[in-house]
Amino acid sequence: MKLFAFIGKAVSCLFLVMLPFAVCAEHHGDEHADLYAAIAAFDESYSTNDPDTYFGLYAENATVYFFGARQDMAEYQQFWKEMIGAGGGVDKNEVSDLVVQIMPSGDVAVATSFIDNRTRYPDGEISEARAFETDVWQKIDGEWKIISLHYSEIPDATD
Repeated sequence: MKLFAFIGKAVSCLFLVMLPFAVCAEHHGDEHADLYAAIAAFDESYSTNDPDTYFGLYAENATVYFFGARQDMAEYQQFWKEMIGAGGGVDKNEVSDLVVQIMPSGDVAVATSFIDNRTRYPDGEISEARAFETDVWQKIDGEWKIISLHYSEIPDATD
């Protein structure tokens, strides 16, 4: 009987010790709801071919790296607008395993995720890829913006 009493007290103590962590975790999530909303808006605008919202979430001097090189943002934006205007666009852009790390200052965050993407080009060509993406976000004038994005395709295991 003493063993059951001891186990009951141990479980109660563990619960009391862990409770503050749960409260802090909830508060932490609410505190950065605007960051998570910006991340969701970024992914949604890309998935739905909304270039105005998508590019509006980049900082003015953002850097982007994909296809093995740093890209010019103005050219990238023009390419997407022209491709969508010609009937191309994103058919699928599923995000998984999203991990967000917020720096102690609270105004910089790093978001990493896996991406399963299918893009349709105006000529009918379809491109499918699995990639890993890292987005560096910074709160600028009260708004979260991407200051750097790195997108690396993961080679197919059959290649």
